[in-house]
Amino acid sequence: MSEDKGNPMTGAAMERNWQSGARERWDSFCYASAGLRYMLATEANARVHGAATVATIASGLLLQIGRNDWLLIVVAIGWVWTAEAINTALERLADRITRDEDEQIKVIKDVAAGAVLSSSIGAALIGCLVFVPHLLPLGTQ
Repeated sequence: MSEDKGNPMTGAAMERNWQSGARERWDSFCYASAGLRYMLATEANARVHGAATVATIASGLLLQIGRNDWLLIVVAIGWVWTAEAINTALERLADRITRDEDEQIKVIKDVAAGAVLSSSIGAALIGCLVFVPHLLPLGTQ
């Protein structure tokens, strides 16, 4: 077996690099988690999305929706939470730039809020497409 002379990372150096990389990944996860906690603590709409997420998952479990329906639901939930997180970050950044009336800052905030609204409407439509067929038979019993 030939030694790879082009790779300066061997033995103990590779182990230290892996440990350092694992620590950095863990730190990144902790920072991201802190961001989600901040969003839930400061944004009323995030708490509404949280309640909707819990209700949607509970409904899916109760109605025993299928795998493909779960795929749609999970994507929709992720879509809304991502839009809300980006909106929150842009709002905080804009507020850091200026708290004064600024037409461009207003447009940025409005567009970001519109992204949350459009993703929420899309998620609601997905919810209707997934859940209504499961609920219709219950109304005829």
